[in-house]
Amino acid sequence: MHHDDSWGPLPPRPTFSLLIRFVLTVLLLPLWWALIVVIFLGFIAFGIVAEILTVIPGFEKGFLGLIDKFGDSVQIWPAWCVTLPELRHEGDAAFYRARVDKRVAGWTAKELAAQKAKKAPPPGPHDIPVREYRGVGAGYVVEAARARGWELSHDRHSDPLRVVRLRRLPVTG
Repeated sequence: MHHDDSWGPLPPRPTFSLLIRFVLTVLLLPLWWALIVVIFLGFIAFGIVAEILTVIPGFEKGFLGLIDKFGDSVQIWPAWCVTLPELRHEGDAAFYRARVDKRVAGWTAKELAAQKAKKAPPPGPHDIPVREYRGVGAGYVVEAARARGWELSHDRHSDPLRVVRLRRLPVTG
């Protein structure tokens, strides 16, 4: 399927390193979330005041573009954080297999429910970050997804060391 080792399981991280990252996560993640909320509220406050500036051509489009870029670049769970389940199950392939299967099954259920109700499917992107598949590798994500009617996204490429991006195969009807 894939010819390089980056699609395989990542090596387990040292326990001491994970423990330090876990402690830093407990201390810094609430501050990270508070910073995100403050910046978001700042955007809202500026948007209310800047309503006057919408008479300038292109201002509103530029401001909305800035908010979109902020939303796309900020992660709720940054790559540096380590959660308690990750700390406890580092290197446990069964744990990561279950995480991937649960994520893909959830998306599949939502897609099938929308299809059954003849509604539009939930919007993408359908990304699985490395924290979800670290112990089994990106190759397993692709195999599990293909078994449920998904494939790698062609318009947004995957980086197996960071994220796998999936799209639902078209339903033939």
